[in-house]
Amino acid sequence: MIFLYIIGVITAVIILLALIAPKTYHVKRSIVVNKPLPEVFEYLKHIKNQDYWSPWKKRDPNMEQEAFGIDGTVGFVNKWSGNKDVGVGEQEIKRIVENDVVESQLRFYKPWKSQSDAYIKVNKVDANKTEVVWGFSGENKFPSSIFMMLYNIDKHVGKDFEEGLNSLKEILNKK
Repeated sequence: MIFLYIIGVITAVIILLALIAPKTYHVKRSIVVNKPLPEVFEYLKHIKNQDYWSPWKKRDPNMEQEAFGIDGTVGFVNKWSGNKDVGVGEQEIKRIVENDVVESQLRFYKPWKSQSDAYIKVNKVDANKTEVVWGFSGENKFPSSIFMMLYNIDKHVGKDFEEGLNSLKEILNKK
């Protein structure tokens, strides 16, 4: 009888956690670069340029990459396989609105399987300054949604976005 009571309590706790756990996530950061919007957008729409400013490329400069399609166009896919810090996955350009936004889908296979929607958006500040907004969002599926109650994805990934955007600013401001 006590065993059934314990199983019932554990089950109730799991159900309660599943109900209150965050179902979605959205992380974004922004920075202003001292370049005109069209120049910034032209650089950003090419996924391979992320090799120069991405914090994850810095964590594994020897990661293996394979590309399919024409970079800077819808349908381009960049696959990677790296160390434990970067894992295995791919990024596909899904939508481009010229001088506005590049939307892509991130598919992670290792260390865990997940899918996120990413974007890089540009906003004109003035003739020679452009705001770059980098973000991604997705769904937390059960049981990982319970883990997300303990893990601050905004703080963790946001820190990486800030690092990447600072590197991007350095690169673009030198061009």
